[in-house]
Amino acid sequence: MFEKSGIFTVGSDHAGYALKEFLKEKLRASGYTVKDFGAFSPDSVDYPDVGHALAAAVNEGIYTSGMLVCGSGNGMCMVANKYPNIRAALCWNTDQARLSRMHNDANVICIPGRFIDFEEAFHALTEFLNTNFEGGRHQLRVNKIPNTI
Repeated sequence: MFEKSGIFTVGSDHAGYALKEFLKEKLRASGYTVKDFGAFSPDSVDYPDVGHALAAAVNEGIYTSGMLVCGSGNGMCMVANKYPNIRAALCWNTDQARLSRMHNDANVICIPGRFIDFEEAFHALTEFLNTNFEGGRHQLRVNKIPNTI
């Protein structure tokens, strides 16, 4: 579970901008402090620029978690998972969001802005924020994720 006393990071490209803005306001109304890495308008931007900025900050421990939104969710997820301390999960429903936290200790949720209803996205994000990592046998698996080649 991510504490409301911390800062939750958000970012999107142009395709995810409207959904990010909606979720940002829902987060603030729920008591979260939000750090927005962009996009700051619906004008075209390159998703890797925003994804790298957010993922680097979470990777370095400046922030503990975040949300990235792009058209499919895949581009942002690919960018974020380039960082060794990031476990980004593509989620488009509450079950995926819950399991990404419970079993994978995900610290970044990636949401497909073109393929999810705004309210469903809010429910998935809420599930992500309110679910704890189970540890145990799952910790053994998470420990095998970093690339050691």
